[in-house]
Amino acid sequence: MTGDARDPSYFDALYAADADPWRFETSDYEAQKYAETIAALPRPYYCDAVEVGCSVGVLTEQLAARAKTVLGVDVSQAALDRAATRCAALPHVRFAKLRVPDDPLPGRYDLILLSEVLYYFDTPTLARLAENLRGVAMSGADLVLVHWLGETPDYPQTGDSAVEAFVSATRDWTAIMRQERRQDYRLDVLRAVPANR
Repeated sequence: MTGDARDPSYFDALYAADADPWRFETSDYEAQKYAETIAALPRPYYCDAVEVGCSVGVLTEQLAARAKTVLGVDVSQAALDRAATRCAALPHVRFAKLRVPDDPLPGRYDLILLSEVLYYFDTPTLARLAENLRGVAMSGADLVLVHWLGETPDYPQTGDSAVEAFVSATRDWTAIMRQERRQDYRLDVLRAVPANR
């Protein structure tokens, strides 16, 4: 395990073995979690949204109804190809192969969605990610975090430890708007505070 998110080859192997390894397209749990994620968005509509770790684009497709433009990023080309096919009828949705925080996100955003990704980063890398996101977050942007609370023995962090480290790393430029726990996951909403930018 490196200090950054898992090597892209890890995800390439997962998608080569199974086009939807986490059952994002078929799981009732995922469907309910996605519905609650969309319902938790503080604003009815956004100008520019980015989803880090978009995988096969199931949540990206739903997010498209709430934003003028959506960028989905992932480290796996196989996942991005499937996501692009899913969202082919949505011209305001685009995808890019990026490994954050090493690769900078293009543009600026008023919605940053981090769903099931933070536990792939160790604490120093989460701090780098937080600083990078500070640079692309518009004043007043919403950051929405959704993370599983189960065991993550092969990952650098648990859902709780990753979110708490990220929240701590952003404390000088975000305010906590919402923190909720479900049986299997937590949902956190932060807002970039204009006065602290």
